Amino acid sequence: MNFLVTGGAGFIGSHVCERLLAAGHAVWALDDLNGFYDPALKRRNLAQIQAWQKPFVFTQGDVADRPCVERLFRQVQFDQVIHLAARAGVRPSLEEPALYQRVNVEGTANLLEAARARGVTKITLASSYSVYGINSKIPFVESDPVFCPISPYAASKLACEALGHVYHHVYGMDVVMLRFFTVYGPRQRPDLAIHKFARRIVAGQPIQVFGDGSSARDYTYITDIVDGIMACVRQTFGYEIFNLGGSNPTKLSRLVELLEAALGKRALVERKPDQPGDVPRTWADLAKSGRRLGYAPKVRMEEGLPLFVDWFRNAAWQAVAGVDKAD
Repeated sequence: MNFLVTGGAGFIGSHVCERLLAAGHAVWALDDLNGFYDPALKRRNLAQIQAWQKPFVFTQGDVADRPCVERLFRQVQFDQVIHLAARAGVRPSLEEPALYQRVNVEGTANLLEAARARGVTKITLASSYSVYGINSKIPFVESDPVFCPISPYAASKLACEALGHVYHHVYGMDVVMLRFFTVYGPRQRPDLAIHKFARRIVAGQPIQVFGDGSSARDYTYITDIVDGIMACVRQTFGYEIFNLGGSNPTKLSRLVELLEAALGKRALVERKPDQPGDVPRTWADLAKSGRRLGYAPKVRMEEGLPLFVDWFRNAAWQAVAGVDKAD
């Protein structure tokens, strides 16, 4: 089949492209290579995908650029779309809320409309655990009320879920929304906590720990996330929302301990107050995704963090990322 993967040069997208190629599909990746983090890292991801020497085409473009999206859909008859492109991150969204609205919501509308116009009936879209907001009930279940997002990023993802439902209800498209819980592993974005902490610990610089260390995240290893995505592309659902997480929350203090052990170096901790927009704990209920997708995460933090550190120490990656430079 012909797959379009938006955000295909990024962390999750590049892994999805490789898995699709390994399964024998043809893949087109759309990514704007924006400066949210060093585009050289995305170019390295692309080089690794292209090394597969399989049917893979990269197009540089912005999902919020409607003519660009429509032109791509005119050039290729896609069988499915996996929409991962977005402006990510809770804290950055507080600084640029209009940008998150434009890229995440308008970009999703452009993809859905282009797919509808060209007869593409199946689309899988990335949502986020952030739509649950400050949920007093744990673990988070897909049927929980999600009417109180606490960041522009969360609000944009909630709007994308609503758009997906509209295109299913009105046009009969098969739409799946995947609520990812904190994803980590090789190629992880450098702005995310695990990557940032590792970089600063190695450089002997202090890491900023917000709160007292008791906040917890449901960290999910990249291969488990890709397993869930691939399970979605093999089935039809009408319209569904699924959690994809590890279902094993790790406290921030424990995360630092595990990183110290994997890196063989103590962290210098700088305590900071809680950040606006952050939630105290995330935890994915996986009953529905296990039942409907056969999803069962395999990689625990105790295994996944050393795998991330192995990749992090790779000399070729460090040369691209400039990891030896101070932040």
